[in-house]
Amino acid sequence: AAKEERKWFDPVDKVDPEHPKKRLAQTIAAEIRRMIDAGETIPIPGAEGKRRPITEGDVLILLRGRQPRSTVSLFSEIILACKQAGLNVAGADRLKVGAELAVRDVIALLKFLALPEDDLSLATALRSPLFGWAEDDLYRLAQPRRGHLWPALRAAAEAPGPAQAAIGILGDLREQADFLRPFDLINRLLIRHGARNRLLARLGTEAEDGIDALLAQSLAYERTEVPGLTGFLEWLANDDLEIKREMDSGGGQLRVMTVHGAKGLEAPVVILPDTAKPRAKPPPRLLDAGDYVIPAGTKPERTTLHAGLIEAHEAAQRAEDKRLLYVAMTRAQSWLIVCAAGDVGGRLDSWHGMIDAGLGHAGAVAANFPTGEGKRYAVGDWHASAMAAPARTVEDPPAPINDLGPIDRNDGPRGTRSPSDLGGAKMLPGDPGEGDTDLAKARGRALHLLLEYLPDVAPEDRDAFARRLLDGDPDAAGLDAGELIADALRVLADPGLAFLFGAGSLAEIGVTAEVPGLGRLHGAIDRLLIADDRVLAVDYKSNRLVPGTPDQVPEGLKRQMGAYAAMIRQIWPGRAVEVAILWTATGVLMPLPDAEVSAALARVTAA
Repeated sequence: AAKEERKWFDPVDKVDPEHPKKRLAQTIAAEIRRMIDAGETIPIPGAEGKRRPITEGDVLILLRGRQPRSTVSLFSEIILACKQAGLNVAGADRLKVGAELAVRDVIALLKFLALPEDDLSLATALRSPLFGWAEDDLYRLAQPRRGHLWPALRAAAEAPGPAQAAIGILGDLREQADFLRPFDLINRLLIRHGARNRLLARLGTEAEDGIDALLAQSLAYERTEVPGLTGFLEWLANDDLEIKREMDSGGGQLRVMTVHGAKGLEAPVVILPDTAKPRAKPPPRLLDAGDYVIPAGTKPERTTLHAGLIEAHEAAQRAEDKRLLYVAMTRAQSWLIVCAAGDVGGRLDSWHGMIDAGLGHAGAVAANFPTGEGKRYAVGDWHASAMAAPARTVEDPPAPINDLGPIDRNDGPRGTRSPSDLGGAKMLPGDPGEGDTDLAKARGRALHLLLEYLPDVAPEDRDAFARRLLDGDPDAAGLDAGELIADALRVLADPGLAFLFGAGSLAEIGVTAEVPGLGRLHGAIDRLLIADDRVLAVDYKSNRLVPGTPDQVPEGLKRQMGAYAAMIRQIWPGRAVEVAILWTATGVLMPLPDAEVSAALARVTAA
């Protein structure tokens, strides 16, 4: 389709309605909506010849990753399109609360309420959907003023105009800011003054996730801190909170996830929309030559050695890409739907091309689909099967948080939580793994696997055993096996760390305990040493940027180790408890002072 001509005043990042990713997202949402409304049926796994109507909870949409906000994100476009189609969507499996536009608008207003002299925050709130001011309205208020913006706004409210409506809301909130708790103040803005409806009208229904997460965090803050506005804002600024939803079960909701995040999950219907030809990645700056590394340099500087190493790196990436495709395809129990937006390349240049070639060999037949002509491969006569009653009913979507009635502020966390999900940063700023948390977690899981099994293998057999171990682990697909094995073998060869892996030490020990203020916690301690008078818990961390001292350890890791210490005290009372982190990148065992991890645990505010 021809590109829509932009108006000069349109935002530069406005998504073209005819953008291929946006059109594909809308087509997927419309087709899911059609299948549900038409009562289309799917086979019931394990029930020969039985079928039932499809629901949102049967659908799992998998993508390669989350595109940055600077590009058109198929991930977010699919969630938006599904919500606009009225589908019951679980939302993104990970949500950075502070990065949500609706949350940033509300926080700007809260900053003004805490400090009326904060002109920038007031201007931000006025221009946001909370008040809906135009750029010209703000300019007419701000340009001729002498002094701060708040007195100018009060003066402008004496004449008819947008300032009068703004003063009514701001005046009421300022009167309440010193008396209401953060949750009540935010809820007053959202409900009494209609801010929730205005935010959703401007930003779309996907903004609900961020708004509800902010409200949940305000309640969590009030459980552990003095519920003041200034303290709440400071806590938000210092805690880069990312909420991870448990997607193990559909729960009647459509799920949108990355392939890495879906490992171990299955669904009757899996849709793979992100199968177009990926952008070519530049070679790494440092090339692994075995016993040493060399800089990649620029093309004119490269030798045949560089060319061979780059080719080996690209071959490893292609192998990882195919393993990831295998993981994605095997998530489907009944139907696998493959589509793409943009250039799909040749037969082996993309997932779409590889699947198309495979369907050709399998004898697939041509068929018409909402996106055009494609191929279909089916086994058996599904439409001749008998119908069965629905396996479960789809519950109504949960009510908005403002409709839940009175909040019991003494109601603590429910269910079982993990010590690794208590909030806080897990890496130092600038860590190479910071940009791709999925890859960093995959490296961590692979190293845990090696350090769990290699200590029981003879030293001369460890390298070969480790390679077989990683080759048989889908989670390790595409990782640099040589680097991982080298890290693990270096740790095991260190005489100063031999006591961790000797007789009497325990590996990957699951522990569960009730911790005051947090409820039931369950986690797995990587290495546990139990003596008559003390217990030592060691956690492996594969961070590439390692802190030099315990006080530099990221907040999230301190909270995790503090939780382990609290759990161990519940399980082995009367014994001295010690916790330490083993940094696999350097082979350094770093004991953490009890005072620091206990203080970090006391700061836990994640809901």
